[in-house]
Amino acid sequence: MLSCAQVDKPDAAGSVGCLCHRPEIQSLTRRIGADLSRRSFIGGIAAATSTLAVSRRAGAQAPEPPRPVVFTKVRVFDSRAGAIRDGMCVLVEGGRIKDVIAGNPPPPDGAQVIDCGGRVIMPGLIDAHWHSLFAGLPLSAAMTADVGYVFLAASAEAERTLMRGFTTIRDLGGPAFPLQQAIDQGLVAGPRIYPCGAMLTTTGGHGDLRPLSDLPRVAGAALSALEKSGGSMIADSADELRLRAREQLMQGASQIKVVGGGGVSSPRSPLDMSTFSLDDLRAAVGTAADWNTYATVHAYAPQTVQRAIMAGARCIEHAHLMDDQTARLMAEKDVWLSIQPFVGQEDAVPLTGPSQTKMLQVIAGTDSAYRLAKAHNLKTAWGSDLLFSAALARRQGTMLTHLTRWYSNAEILTMATATNAELLALSGPRNPYPGKLGVIEAGAFADLLVVDGNPVEDIKLVADPDRNFLIIMKDGKIWRNALKA
Repeated sequence: MLSCAQVDKPDAAGSVGCLCHRPEIQSLTRRIGADLSRRSFIGGIAAATSTLAVSRRAGAQAPEPPRPVVFTKVRVFDSRAGAIRDGMCVLVEGGRIKDVIAGNPPPPDGAQVIDCGGRVIMPGLIDAHWHSLFAGLPLSAAMTADVGYVFLAASAEAERTLMRGFTTIRDLGGPAFPLQQAIDQGLVAGPRIYPCGAMLTTTGGHGDLRPLSDLPRVAGAALSALEKSGGSMIADSADELRLRAREQLMQGASQIKVVGGGGVSSPRSPLDMSTFSLDDLRAAVGTAADWNTYATVHAYAPQTVQRAIMAGARCIEHAHLMDDQTARLMAEKDVWLSIQPFVGQEDAVPLTGPSQTKMLQVIAGTDSAYRLAKAHNLKTAWGSDLLFSAALARRQGTMLTHLTRWYSNAEILTMATATNAELLALSGPRNPYPGKLGVIEAGAFADLLVVDGNPVEDIKLVADPDRNFLIIMKDGKIWRNALKA
């Protein structure tokens, strides 16, 4: 813990010997040891990221030294207008877009000039519902593997996420804070992360994956192994909910996720159930508001969605089973819908028993939910919510193409860029990346994709990023450049 250093002179207490034997050092060591024991799961990231800092996977290039970058002869996708602007030039300096101008002006001295040959450049994609630690890891490993392995696997998946063109994600459940820090400090490659930390659930709600041997739960007792992992926290009163919400916020959560009802992957929580009471939900929403951010509520059934709205929630996750009355209420209260286009069983890991039945319910409700969202002009964000399979995570871009059932290609690209960025901005001063995302404008973050083809004409290009995303830039750094040749 602390290195042993010999001293020659006695201290005030008359001790002579190594510093680690001094009473105050021993006391400090005991305190540090106790804290590390309590937070061993989070602490495991150190070993994981130190390994990745020494050796990167072959997928992402080490970023080139920062200098101005000029993209010439590009067609810019205007994500606000949903249109292509031809004959443009994009100048990047210091991690931001400095200018977007027509023609081919002379580049700044020392700039890296990239001739895009008339290809489309678009903002990096944003996934509004992702689980950084659990997307590519089997559930059994996520629940039982050594913490170092969990974070190594999550770091590898974070790099693959970036290489799929997703430069930003909103993490909606899991101890992603150390991974976010490692990415932001350049230790590993990955997207920007808007973390919520542990999702907050009641006993028996979605996210309560404890074995039945852990019952009964006693308020104030030691945390379960599930809760210690940081994936979810159980709260059965308004006061507990405030406490757990504040714990996530003090760790750096940009928003809070509250589980209002049942879910697919937790077999003992039916989709039609509601968990927190109206007063409980108001406590969570109020706590988030006290921190000048927002709470998003996981809910499928109409009554669960309506309760969350009446509690003041700014965003609803899923809502695949909502009805017309619920959609109308969302529109009246100006509530965001963050929904995922699950259209077939290939969009989820193989399930059995109650979880399989619930997945079929979600798939059956998807079309109606999207039609209601369009009919009531709901503010709709796109997310993939892929879990527990590296093979399934590769379908992240494919999930985006499912939206063609309800939207044009331009509308889809706008939703996964500028619209999702509007949702992220609800975090206000808790925003870990204050600035413009999802657009190609002066002053915006330089998160950019150069596409070999026109995704406004062929949205399926995003489903094959290895072939079609020739350049991937995040924060002004080039992570892939297939145009070098």
